[in-house]
Amino acid sequence: MLRQHGSVAPGGTITRSNAERAAVLVKAIRASVSGDSSAICEMYTDDVRGWSPAMCISSTAELAVEFEDRENEFSDIELELAPLNVGGDQACVEWVASATHSGPLEIDSERVIEPTGLRFTLCGITIAEFMGGRICAFREYWDEIGLLEQLQLLPSD
Repeated sequence: MLRQHGSVAPGGTITRSNAERAAVLVKAIRASVSGDSSAICEMYTDDVRGWSPAMCISSTAELAVEFEDRENEFSDIELELAPLNVGGDQACVEWVASATHSGPLEIDSERVIEPTGLRFTLCGITIAEFMGGRICAFREYWDEIGLLEQLQLLPSD
């Protein structure tokens, strides 16, 4: 049995500090942007639920597929992260990601956007709920239309 750090709250649940939860969330965001699915099981519960403008998942298996699909979509990735002080079993991180669209971007099983070679900057926020030391649910908010505009993928007037 693994021993988890943190204090035991009434009911036997393990609580973590804001800094510890934020550090896990920062690691998760970095893995998401780079497409690195290798540490998903240590960061997320098996039945994690997640939503963003580009996905909706309900397990680590689904999340791993989403991460792996991103592995070659973007290059020259720069990521600025600003953890916010949140209480309870939540963490929140504001982020700014800049990257070059250098690989096929799969929208769904029928639509793929070929690489544009364009650089974009995207601002967003990720809110996560924790169980023990792992993320059990998350929501990401970012401007999908702004991304498509920067990649010149929307029809012009």
